[in-house]
Amino acid sequence: MRELDIAEVVRRSGVAASALRYYEQLGLIAPIGRHGLRRVFADSVLERLALIALGRAAGLSLQEVGVMLAGEGAADLDRARLAAQADALDRSIARMTAMRDGLRHAAACRAASHLQCSRFRALMRLATRAGPD
Repeated sequence: MRELDIAEVVRRSGVAASALRYYEQLGLIAPIGRHGLRRVFADSVLERLALIALGRAAGLSLQEVGVMLAGEGAADLDRARLAAQADALDRSIARMTAMRDGLRHAAACRAASHLQCSRFRALMRLATRAGPD
């Protein structure tokens, strides 16, 4: 096991020191000690940070990621939760694809007014149903 001080973890992971301290506060990561005032982590923290980043990129909350990382050793990934999140991403992708296609149509539409275009009106309905993410 190699020890990494917090500056090295920041450099190698790209995660800000403030985020590392926050993740520590939430129990997602833990230092193995200190050298002076600097936190020291096992090099395995980089893998945990990668799992946290993957979970966040997939739309999981830090609390959900924390449940999957609870305890020592390997991550306990909730396969049903991962499948549900993949389904949610599929729905988001479908909405965003429809939105993109509608915007491309609106940009090229030859209707005198966008409000006269049925595809643009459908885009407005889609936006109303989707709401902000």
